Amino acid sequence: MSRALFDNFPRSGEVTWIGLRPSRHAPIDVVTEVQALEQQGLEGDRSASGRRGKKRQVTLIQAEHLAVIAAFAGREDVVPELLRRNIVVSGINLWAMRTTPFTIGDAVLVGTGRCAPCSQMEEALGLGGLNAMRGHGGITAQVVRGGLIRVGDAVVATPEGSAG
Repeated sequence: MSRALFDNFPRSGEVTWIGLRPSRHAPIDVVTEVQALEQQGLEGDRSASGRRGKKRQVTLIQAEHLAVIAAFAGREDVVPELLRRNIVVSGINLWAMRTTPFTIGDAVLVGTGRCAPCSQMEEALGLGGLNAMRGHGGITAQVVRGGLIRVGDAVVATPEGSAG
């Protein structure tokens, strides 16, 4: 299959929620905008604590998967705070961007892989929470160019060599 096929996205997505994790088990700070720091992560998030260049600077999850996770966990709904990801995105397939550059607001990120759920999901979602999230945990990304990210910003895949 042609690489060019993997660089085509039918439309852009949208940021629907932003959360910062000040420390490992601290409550999530829900914000409407955040500064992405080049090669660090999101300002105010524990991921931006000085370890430059790491692959897991920002975590993103698909809004459409929240209902799937809730169904698998036997819950009426799942709010993003429970999943401890940084950014919730709707309307574009994040998994298809797991190794691709993309823009959100003024920032440029590059997908670095999958964001596997951790054992904290058993506490957050109940027994079987980790398995409810498997395959739906989202992706990790690095900040290539810093900039402001806001709720409502477009998420646009910009694969290398594409006209985006």
